[in-house]
Amino acid sequence: MLIALNKPYGVLCQFTDADGRPTLADFVRQKGVYAAGRLDQDSEGLLLLTDEGALAHRLTDPKHKQPKTYLVQVDGAITDEAIAALRHGVVLKDGPTLPAGAEHATEPDWLWPRDPPVRFRKAIPTSWLRITLREGRNRQVRRMTAAVGFPTLRLIRERIGPHALDGLPPGQTRVLR
Repeated sequence: MLIALNKPYGVLCQFTDADGRPTLADFVRQKGVYAAGRLDQDSEGLLLLTDEGALAHRLTDPKHKQPKTYLVQVDGAITDEAIAALRHGVVLKDGPTLPAGAEHATEPDWLWPRDPPVRFRKAIPTSWLRITLREGRNRQVRRMTAAVGFPTLRLIRERIGPHALDGLPPGQTRVLR
């Protein structure tokens, strides 16, 4: 079984929490599945869940290099030089990243409002970009955008390999197979 969840902002990528915070159990009704990968509590979007260990391995093991695509809102008017640096790969504290797909994007019409909203500062613009990674380090997109001078404000995973959000509303699931 393979399930797509549009993970809302503020939800933990686990099924239990001793502190009573929202978890996957609040949204996923199927039993015996577990997340194939993670999204931070402050990230949103596509999360795949499965009951098949081999499938989870193919989706998450870096040697399979499954592309993961993110829609990213950053603080400031992102420059062509910053995008070029992301495409080349940046050096983080845990070493250099692989080159990433990076391009300017516009805020999509289908984007849902976030609760709580992203901070708004009248004097500082924000920019949208689309980043595709083939590796998966902890908080990698956020660390990469910060490394090129544009901190991430909002992060939404749109796609993992051939699987996409495709209009799935936040908090909803879709059985893929």
